[in-house]
Amino acid sequence: MRYLNLLTYNVQAGIYSRQYSDYLTNSWKHVLPHPERLVNLARIAQLLRQFDLIGLQEVDAGSLRSSYIDQVQYLARHGGFAHWYRQINRNLGPFAQHSNGILSRMRPRQITEHKLPGLPGRGAVLAEFALTNDAVLAVAIVHLALGSRARKRQFDFLVSLTERYPYLVIMGDFNCGCDSKGLRAMVRMTQMQGLDCERKTFPSWRPRHNLDHILVSRSLRMVAARVVDYALSDHLPISMRIELPDELRFAEPSIRQGPALTQPSAA
Repeated sequence: MRYLNLLTYNVQAGIYSRQYSDYLTNSWKHVLPHPERLVNLARIAQLLRQFDLIGLQEVDAGSLRSSYIDQVQYLARHGGFAHWYRQINRNLGPFAQHSNGILSRMRPRQITEHKLPGLPGRGAVLAEFALTNDAVLAVAIVHLALGSRARKRQFDFLVSLTERYPYLVIMGDFNCGCDSKGLRAMVRMTQMQGLDCERKTFPSWRPRHNLDHILVSRSLRMVAARVVDYALSDHLPISMRIELPDELRFAEPSIRQGPALTQPSAA
């Protein structure tokens, strides 16, 4: 397997937003269950089937509002992914389990969780995949802070990842776009590819801001990238197709439809 199809999607816990007023009228759905949520998740799962590796933000790990359904596991099962992992970043007990998630057709050799600097509730999931020639592809799923000061410290963490991993993908909800000095500085310092001011993802019903990104190291070739018009959350997803260098392949073949779901243990 030489090509990899990526997607990052902030799914807003399965809540369908159509306009700004929905933040008020749908606010109760962030606390209580609603049957529309599962319908939305099923539709999102159909989209995910087209991709090899997914980064999810604002998923619920199983609480009252999600009808005690682990949304990462649900999307893995209905999207046909053999491997999945979720990181709970804000644990409100039975009321909400705010999480990041990763879905993969390749088996990760290791998963690590990182609490990001700043106020509690922001995290990163780092998956390592074995490549031939003893190389490693690292994929970080992130949901960064709203405040610029906290994000600056979080960008420093992302820079440290680029120093450790020559083959690296960082994707998720950065909560900032091209007007962010911190983001531009991080991209300039690391020479990551993929920052595009025209890929606007928020709000999904009238995209004006590019808050979601997929960034890849220079050692990987970016074949294509686009915003996917799939407005079920308040964010639109971003997809990207990348190519590994000629001398590298995944050490284990991809699995299109696995018989069982596995959540690898975090290191």
